[in-house]
Amino acid sequence: MRVCFKNNALLAFTLTCIVMVLLGCKKDPSPPLSPEKALNSFVLADDDLQIQLVAAEPLVQDPVAISFDEGGRLWVVEMLGFMSDIDGTGEKDRVGRISVLFDDDNDGQMDRGQIFLDSLVLPRALAVIQGGALVAENIPLWHVEDTNGDFKADTKTLIDSTYGGSGMPEHSANGLWRGMDNWHYNAKSKYRYRNIDGEWVRDETEFRGQWGIVHDDAGRLFYNYNWSQLHADLVPPNALMRNENHTPSSGIDHGLTLERRIFPIRSNTAVNRGYVPGTLDEKGRLLEFASACGPLIYRGDVLPDTYRGNAFICEPTANLIKRNKITEEGFMLSAQGVYKDREFLASTDERFRPISLASGPDGGLYVVDMYKGIIQHGPYMTPYLREVTLERKLDKPIHMGRIWRITSKKKNREKPIDLSKADSKTLVNLLGHPNGWTRDMAQRLLVEKGVPIAKELKEVIEKGNPLAQLHALWTLEGLGLAQPDVLLPALRSEDPKVAQAALRLISGKDSDHVDVEKEVTEFIEETYDKVAPLLQMQMVLESSQIHTEIAFDIAQKFLSRFGQLPIARDVVMSSLENREAALLKMLLAESEWKIYDQAKEIFIEMLATAIANKGSDEEVQHMLAFTQDKMPENQLWIKNAMINGMLNSKGSNDEGEIALLRKPALLKNEALLEALLQKLTWPGKPKRQLTTKKAEHKVDPQLFALGRQKYLNLCANCHGTQGEGISRFAPPLKNSEWVTGADYRLAMILLHGMEGPVTVNGKEYGIPDILPSMPSFSTLQNEDIAAISTYIRNTWGHSQKPLSAGAVGHIRFRTQGQVTPWKATELDTLVFDKDL
Repeated sequence: MRVCFKNNALLAFTLTCIVMVLLGCKKDPSPPLSPEKALNSFVLADDDLQIQLVAAEPLVQDPVAISFDEGGRLWVVEMLGFMSDIDGTGEKDRVGRISVLFDDDNDGQMDRGQIFLDSLVLPRALAVIQGGALVAENIPLWHVEDTNGDFKADTKTLIDSTYGGSGMPEHSANGLWRGMDNWHYNAKSKYRYRNIDGEWVRDETEFRGQWGIVHDDAGRLFYNYNWSQLHADLVPPNALMRNENHTPSSGIDHGLTLERRIFPIRSNTAVNRGYVPGTLDEKGRLLEFASACGPLIYRGDVLPDTYRGNAFICEPTANLIKRNKITEEGFMLSAQGVYKDREFLASTDERFRPISLASGPDGGLYVVDMYKGIIQHGPYMTPYLREVTLERKLDKPIHMGRIWRITSKKKNREKPIDLSKADSKTLVNLLGHPNGWTRDMAQRLLVEKGVPIAKELKEVIEKGNPLAQLHALWTLEGLGLAQPDVLLPALRSEDPKVAQAALRLISGKDSDHVDVEKEVTEFIEETYDKVAPLLQMQMVLESSQIHTEIAFDIAQKFLSRFGQLPIARDVVMSSLENREAALLKMLLAESEWKIYDQAKEIFIEMLATAIANKGSDEEVQHMLAFTQDKMPENQLWIKNAMINGMLNSKGSNDEGEIALLRKPALLKNEALLEALLQKLTWPGKPKRQLTTKKAEHKVDPQLFALGRQKYLNLCANCHGTQGEGISRFAPPLKNSEWVTGADYRLAMILLHGMEGPVTVNGKEYGIPDILPSMPSFSTLQNEDIAAISTYIRNTWGHSQKPLSAGAVGHIRFRTQGQVTPWKATELDTLVFDKDL
């Protein structure tokens, strides 16, 4: 087999022609269907479900996001300026708008609409709030108010002039999702927003996702990327950002599944990557996700109970929605497709474009269907897609759109509760409602009302169901009433998610009447061994607030049980700011930490890196002295871990060096001297004359350090911490032609995995010497794959050109459709562009 990719117009045209011929593509247009005919195009995987029309053009046009308000009215973001023709003419025209739709007779279908705000450039998201909405336009974020209740905007206040970033629709901030913790979170963004004392505040958080963001019943955030269908936070937002000496690389943006295969029920030739061999099957159907977006965790009460907590993912280019079951094991999450060879919802209508999903006040699952022929933004449209689009006349008509609702046939639709005039007592009682939308709305309204109802909420925390308790806790937080006397009893809840929330909220609090630190310390010390892993994790995260002896005790226990997981190591590190040296000293005195274990080696290296980043002269000098002590051969791994930690640190000065106050009175080992001299600096240090040949390329030290960190977390378990390979797991990477050879080949292996047997440095490795295959790392960001590649190509004596994130993105694009691991023979005969 020989696969060739050459980046030139002639080959692109040739591939287009070949693909069109092989797939038997016709030039017949794909006409738009009426809503009634479109209904007949849908195939639901479960016979006991039904799909119904909620709204269609002209009532709604080019919808991209929706949200229900407390009165059950449907707010719609309409992006009328997006790709009005094949060239994207008039994209910046002020034709976008926010509309409000009304169901006057409560039959579930919208009867009329009202334009709330118009003259917008490519609006992307909104959050309905008291008296109006937050609206994300092309780049700015606005607070828009309706001062007289006529559902027309009266005032428009700028919140953030840089919210949207680049302004590219699929690569700009969006979402405005109100999390359970009362912050508004965003996809494709590292910021969250909240109104505090009448002022909108922007706070930095971890970067998440691409299009769409939601939370589950525990408040955990979920999102995705067009190539990777489902990611989630395993830890609370910002929890791993507490230690300035440590950069976490797990816990946030955790890929829940490597599954990329999809099962459309029609041809999808009008897809941007359709010309790439392997993107489409023999019937022209898309093989894997190309535009995963708009995730939703179903929390309603209308679909069967088996749907609760399931994740639904939009795939507009393949005209379908995928369903995943979420599995929770301790504090880890994973996902698996529910159906073997079909999808939750698929359509034979080429213009069915599910962009986002939403829960409704009636418990239904709502689908936002942009109903548009052109779904690809102009700058990314290939000549192939342009040709197919025009031939099939997908560029016209424009300004259509539908909203659909999926419910159970066995349950009659109940009239949604109108919460617009509900009093505080009613809202408090709804915090435990079976429909997640209702619980979220009750919490939001209680916080916005600002009525001091601590007594009522305390009763819910004491007697309510776990869902009610969670929302009551966060309602107290939103009202500024989350005091220790309420939170401390909640720590003893039998539900670990409730206890976790209480522990999060009580962290750092003080009271004149309660010794909070003492109470929390006693709670952790008495119950750690008895509680669920999720709560154990939170105890470790909050242990920076308690006595060092107890904090270190539970850290050791946590590492002993979960230390093989990267997230466990990051959780411990995040709780250790400025206490890393103390924990390292204690661990080195423990007999069990003298016995080699890869997880221990990695953690000691992480501690050493954090100590070097902190830059305390005393602490670094102590580590250097330790590396000079004589140790048994079987404990030399400890020295090496500390040395590697220092070498791979970001340093303590602007040059990336570890700055000391004085010259180390050691460095007797020549190998150590050579390795550390360039990293260490001190007053009067002589400049070293380098006689070695100048490197042909420069490696960014920050990228190199990130690559080492990612490598330890993701690759070392099989390939060894020094690339030496591990018997029965994986071959060596040191001196491997797969590492030092063509950079595109290495990136392809990381993106899609590789099957054995494989020859490395003249030796063949196969079963049982190694595992049958290396897994895919397709859920990783391009930047992460570039960092890992750059690291392993420039360590262990290697010196190869770094790989950029852009190059990885290009390779990912060109290898779309590769859903199984590569065989060594395939990669041996594959040719790719030399200049990426």
